[in-house]
Amino acid sequence: MTAFEEYIVSHRSDFESRLFDVLKIPSISADPARRADMKRTAEWFRHQFAAVGLQTEIIETEGHPLVFAEYVPDTEPAPSAPTILVYGHYDVQPPDPLELWHSPPFEPTVRGGNVYARGATDDKGQFLTHLFAVESLLKTGSAAQRNFRVKFIAEGEEEVGSQALEKFLRTPEGQKKLACDCILVSDTSQFAAGQPTITYGLRGILAAELFLTGPNRDLHSGTFGGSVFNPAVALTKILSQLTDADGIVRIPGFYDDVIPLTDRERQQFAALPFDEKEFLAKIGLQTGFGETGYSLNERRWGRPTFDINGITAGYQGEGSKTIIPSKASAKFTCRLVPNQDPVKIAESVKTLIGKLVPPGITWELSVQHGAAGMSLNLDQSRFVAPLSQALETTFGKKTVFIREGGSIPIVADFHHVLNADVLLVGWGQDDDALHSPNEKFSLESFYNGILASARFFHCFFGASAHGCGMS
Repeated sequence: MTAFEEYIVSHRSDFESRLFDVLKIPSISADPARRADMKRTAEWFRHQFAAVGLQTEIIETEGHPLVFAEYVPDTEPAPSAPTILVYGHYDVQPPDPLELWHSPPFEPTVRGGNVYARGATDDKGQFLTHLFAVESLLKTGSAAQRNFRVKFIAEGEEEVGSQALEKFLRTPEGQKKLACDCILVSDTSQFAAGQPTITYGLRGILAAELFLTGPNRDLHSGTFGGSVFNPAVALTKILSQLTDADGIVRIPGFYDDVIPLTDRERQQFAALPFDEKEFLAKIGLQTGFGETGYSLNERRWGRPTFDINGITAGYQGEGSKTIIPSKASAKFTCRLVPNQDPVKIAESVKTLIGKLVPPGITWELSVQHGAAGMSLNLDQSRFVAPLSQALETTFGKKTVFIREGGSIPIVADFHHVLNADVLLVGWGQDDDALHSPNEKFSLESFYNGILASARFFHCFFGASAHGCGMS
């Protein structure tokens, strides 16, 4: 066993204790009453970074502060030495509804090998694995000191849109501080429990809301029915024409820039230990839906979509109210694959809706936000092999490579602005209840995450001088 591995084994209870300490802080970014707790959490991370020996600073923003840390060796690194930036967030979702928690959300409680608390898996626990990994290397002298180039950036607004970090990333100062060759992120889940997983692609997003207005007030449906266009009817007619019966999106030019899944990707996805019927049964369904010619995983990871997220129109109370509503609206999103431009798609949506809105109805399309997707070429990244090896050594299984159907806008921004590889390596599970009551994180996964991260850094930065040295 190497020195850094011995350090991790001997400090396991200390790592857990520090995790529990930060989980006690209610760093809810959406709650203005928690601003002091947000600052307290940022300072907690700053202190942890400094104690490890990293140069650290709090970067104040118009919102919640950023925490930046960097390892600066005593001697100048070789010009060719790469830099890895570890990204995470210290803010958490509100814990409501409180009555559904089996233990208080900010009183970490261990049950069945899991720690239950808000932020346990999303993202304090996962982010800390990399900090503790770097600590184990630096405290034992196991890092290749001269060429060990690691940075950390922790933000406090991931759960509310990452506006402060996005703004900082667009500045010369931000791009200089965050310059790197690889962004390492642990804010996702493993494909299955104990299955080492690298997520190499994310879908992008376009989120919008369509508002329709007809008469200047709700009307009696008997007196006015058949004489004016009903905004709710207009809304359903418009929405029904944005996709066809097979889920194909009918927005002009929607598929023009889509990069098809490669044969290798389709083979990788098909080889995963995945039971479609079992997957659907967990969400109460017997059959799936989507584009013909694609598997369920291909559709949810590598194909673009259109989904209605909410519809509002007319009377919503108990019983009947016979009206023609004055207004109707719908929230919708398009999940985009790499190379699709959310701005271009938004313009196409506007043009199409303008043609579909019937006479007598006025309309407005509000584009809420958009982000491009990203995908890493696994064959061209020098970080994939050592990370995969570290995962396989730790978990004893072959690493699988997947995409993620969701969107992490700031991660895609990192990829495009910094021109850096992005590797998402999650330690969580799909039943960790992130954003829900009783959020949890496996302490075994927490421990293995520290080991795997330390082995990756040691292998990658020390390979030329020492070899990977993995036990």
